[in-house]
Amino acid sequence: MSKPAEIVCFGEMLIDFVPDSAGVSLAESTGFLKAPGGAPANVACAITKLDGTSAFIGKVGDDEFGRMLVDILKSNGVNSEGVLFDTHARTALAFVTLKRNGEREFMFYRNPSADMLLKESELNLGLIKQAKIFHYGSISLITEPVRSAHMVAMKAAKDAGVLLSYDPNVRLPLWPSPEDAREGIRSIWNEADFIKKDADKDETVMSLWHDRLKLLIVTDGEKGCRYFTKSFKGKASGFSVKTVDTTGAGDAFVGSLLVSIAKDPSIFQDEEKLKKALKFANACGAISTTQKGAIPALPSTADAQGLMAGSKAY
Repeated sequence: MSKPAEIVCFGEMLIDFVPDSAGVSLAESTGFLKAPGGAPANVACAITKLDGTSAFIGKVGDDEFGRMLVDILKSNGVNSEGVLFDTHARTALAFVTLKRNGEREFMFYRNPSADMLLKESELNLGLIKQAKIFHYGSISLITEPVRSAHMVAMKAAKDAGVLLSYDPNVRLPLWPSPEDAREGIRSIWNEADFIKKDADKDETVMSLWHDRLKLLIVTDGEKGCRYFTKSFKGKASGFSVKTVDTTGAGDAFVGSLLVSIAKDPSIFQDEEKLKKALKFANACGAISTTQKGAIPALPSTADAQGLMAGSKAY
């Protein structure tokens, strides 16, 4: 048994296939590189890269790709006791490309994939109850049985006094419709202590505030991020770097911030501490865009400190 992880990440881990040449559509691409992916798993690896402790709970196929993904978790120092292998379903695949206009195009193979089939009876609740933070996304809310497992895991965490961290990480192609996506993502919104969401107007953001929230972060890419708490709000500047691939930048940011929160929860009430943690998280997000693939590009503490020391904020 490894020591209890401070941060437990729940959800999907999959293989991203990324074209070996940039700026082409999936149809035009002649070759693909395979990269481990899935936001909650990326976050788990981001945490250990920054000397935090994490565990991942989810399901992969009992196949070559599934075994490869669990090996990657282990080699990154992530506790994988909560990962199961499904003998009836394959590991999920996603083909991802950055088109010429900078937009990402996704094509998913999940029919159903193993991550969708995690049942509540298979949850490692011990890992969750011993954590300081339980982190999850919204893809696990799309279908049963993993949706019910997600709800049970959240309740177990909440009952044990564990902080709930939510990064919706919207992937519209996976939902039956945009309305379903909105409804599903909002269905657990009011449970979270911490939410990170993508760029949006201030007035939209404030309509999403709820009284249980300790911190709401809106990320604005290389411009940095905005933060909202019960008693203060503001901006933390980002860093300008030579971007190669934005996949996983948000996960590097979230992993970094969760490490800071696990170390010192008073960050929610202390604006100076929060700004310092956000500046560091912005540096982590920036560095992760400077090479291809999410997990291989995740920075160490020294990498982030180096960027902060040598760079002008954006």
